[in-house]
Amino acid sequence: MSRFKYSVGPWNVHEGADAYGPATRETISFEEKIRTFKEMGFDAIQFHDDDSVPNMNNMTEAEIIAEAKKVKALLDKYDLKAEFVAPRLWMDPHTVDGGFTSNSKDDREFAMWRAYRSIDIANALGCDKLVLWLAREGTICYESKSPVTSTKLLIEAINNMLAYDKNIKIMIETKPNEPVDRSVCPTLGHAMAISAASNDPSRVGGLLESAHAMLAGLDPASEIGFALAMGKLWGVHLNDQNGMKFDQDKSFGVENLRTAFNQMKVLMENGFGDNGEYIGLDVKVMRTEKQEGSYKHLENSLKIAKMLEEKAARFDYDFQEKCVKERDYEALEMYVMELLMKG
Repeated sequence: MSRFKYSVGPWNVHEGADAYGPATRETISFEEKIRTFKEMGFDAIQFHDDDSVPNMNNMTEAEIIAEAKKVKALLDKYDLKAEFVAPRLWMDPHTVDGGFTSNSKDDREFAMWRAYRSIDIANALGCDKLVLWLAREGTICYESKSPVTSTKLLIEAINNMLAYDKNIKIMIETKPNEPVDRSVCPTLGHAMAISAASNDPSRVGGLLESAHAMLAGLDPASEIGFALAMGKLWGVHLNDQNGMKFDQDKSFGVENLRTAFNQMKVLMENGFGDNGEYIGLDVKVMRTEKQEGSYKHLENSLKIAKMLEEKAARFDYDFQEKCVKERDYEALEMYVMELLMKG
């Protein structure tokens, strides 16, 4: 039995369209996804604001909350929880130049409106976490924005969210290089600094995605460990990445097995999940997978994660201590490889 609770987002089952080609699979209904996620063994659902309330820009605040409550009833039907809500700012015409750090005051106000509505939706769904994926909070042309002003605007926006709801917790999901090439907050270290500068650091933490760390040339297990040391790791999105390319969201562990093991090991060693945190999977099925394989990437990622849980539980800490004492790192490294490769 897994020691962790796992979450997934409805966008992880998709039609296969990307920037270079059209859809390759048919759309699966939201309820069918939710039902299948439950059957697969997931415990919670990750949401963007408009995953739960499509077309929310055209609704009143009361209408948005009413629609979110319908989704809460659906979650209750399948005995699932909502993990978080994330305002989807990067897809809107108002936010082509960023949301919270836009050069347009009207667009910054729109971003705050979406953030406030996301908090309303989170309350309706019964969760207390907001995720900020700062997709377009940065620059393509360096001289178009001041990094000083942008950082201050981001802190101001977070403070506004904290003031709007005294119970909401904000998780900053960092990403270094896509879709902008200079991010305001590219790593967990930046997120920790933003947290410290906020009006209530106890309610601002981080969410680490494996691929995002790799895209910054960083080791995801070390990023996880850094945030754990700060008491600020409130979520993870496990996946994999083949080098410093675009964000691939490959199935967890299929490219970098030892790195995946180290992520699972550091989470287990430091009690991740003891306060109700979920391990999120943010993975995409291969574009050419057939319709019947729409969930296979999630099945594979869950299986690999649980296999690595079992491997980490068997880790011989006495042997590790002996190797460290004797400075025999070659023996320790080989032990880890044998642990991973043997049945």
